[in-house]
Amino acid sequence: MASITIHSSSTVIPSHPTPTGAFSVSECDQYRAWTHLPSVYVYKSPAAEVIIVESLKTSLSQILVPFYPLAGRLHWLPGGRLELDCCAAGALFVEASTNAKLEDYGDFAPSDAVRELVPSVDYNSPIEELPLLLFQVTRFSCGGVVIGVANCHTVVDGASAVTFINSWASMARGEKTVETILQPLHDRKFLMPEKPLRPPRFDHVEFTKPPPLILGSSNTEEEAKKETTSALLKLTKEQIEKLKKRANSNLTNQTMDVADEVQPRPYSRFEAITGHMWVCACKARNTGESRQPTVIRIPIDVRRRMKPPIPENFSGNSSFVVSTPECEFGELMSQPLSYAAGKIREGTWKMTGEYAQSAVDYLAGQDDFNRLRTSFHSKVPVQASFWGNPNLSIGSWMSFPFYEANFGWGRPSYFAPATLNTDGKSYIMVGPSNDGSLIVAIRLQTRHMDDFKKYFYEDI
Repeated sequence: MASITIHSSSTVIPSHPTPTGAFSVSECDQYRAWTHLPSVYVYKSPAAEVIIVESLKTSLSQILVPFYPLAGRLHWLPGGRLELDCCAAGALFVEASTNAKLEDYGDFAPSDAVRELVPSVDYNSPIEELPLLLFQVTRFSCGGVVIGVANCHTVVDGASAVTFINSWASMARGEKTVETILQPLHDRKFLMPEKPLRPPRFDHVEFTKPPPLILGSSNTEEEAKKETTSALLKLTKEQIEKLKKRANSNLTNQTMDVADEVQPRPYSRFEAITGHMWVCACKARNTGESRQPTVIRIPIDVRRRMKPPIPENFSGNSSFVVSTPECEFGELMSQPLSYAAGKIREGTWKMTGEYAQSAVDYLAGQDDFNRLRTSFHSKVPVQASFWGNPNLSIGSWMSFPFYEANFGWGRPSYFAPATLNTDGKSYIMVGPSNDGSLIVAIRLQTRHMDDFKKYFYEDI
């Protein structure tokens, strides 16, 4: 792959004084990976050639004033917990170029080559020295530009990160000012435990029960060592409708609540697509053992599920994971798609506001957070469970407005995660064309990917 030349690397601090001191993060922040989620914004517009890096840095300095926690640093507390030091240490900004053309990167599927378009983080350094935000602007020989972003997951989730990027972009193009952007809400009280601490009211198997192993295995070591590869799979609006129709053709009341008993609510795009992916993964991974157990891990944003709802301008993490009921390869492959979609619903619908608060209470009672943290986007070793074969971990990015990140040279031509670091990890994302299409980013063992693609597009 083409070489990348780094021309400058600097730290951008807030343009005005900001609040300082220790900042307590919520239980929802605590169990997220403390590593950085890397992503790329791709710009093919000819106008991108005239970008002025200094204007990007100036607007970044300005946007870090209202978003001042992102200019801070983390430090460890006992039990693997983290605290945020609002110290205005700033974000890293890198300027680079490459002799490659955008087309040399194909569809920008997550890979080591795409990861090089995002600043690297030295996780051997003390955590107190690591920026929470890192950016790299890479100019291509064809005139295109890629902005690589790495944001620390302890401090922001996907929704919060996109809000920050889009706010920065609106200021860079001169449309908004610090005063006119939607002001972020940093108070983490919405997802803090109640005092005095009470025991959780639900059985949180998503934290307590390890995912199923390959039958005959006693651990995940062998599966975790196997070669993996990633792919981007596009679903057109017509294909999505076909999957929804297939899922709803056998709609039953098996997973509906009382309000839906008379007229079951149709399965959503997410339920139909995720159910389809689950079935396809079972087929691709099938070794003839129909009794192989499998589950899916799904993060759920609880902003609107809490009572009262968390304000939209909340700037922290607000998603909790749930697990689907355990199923067997054979039953998923032999049943209609409505069966898999129903199991997805059964898992996600239990995430009510009450369940989320119970999860907060469960996490607040933990002595060691290290065993709970996963990392799907770095090679930092973790103690948490491996969610690869025979399982999946699927997140929805379908509602995120990635393509509003116009820094003054047009909308991005494409957005994608730069890394999916483990087998079974997947995101479902909105496509760039605004035509109702979606893109599935997924990483699987290399030996399973071709079969997965075949089953994925079969009959749709």
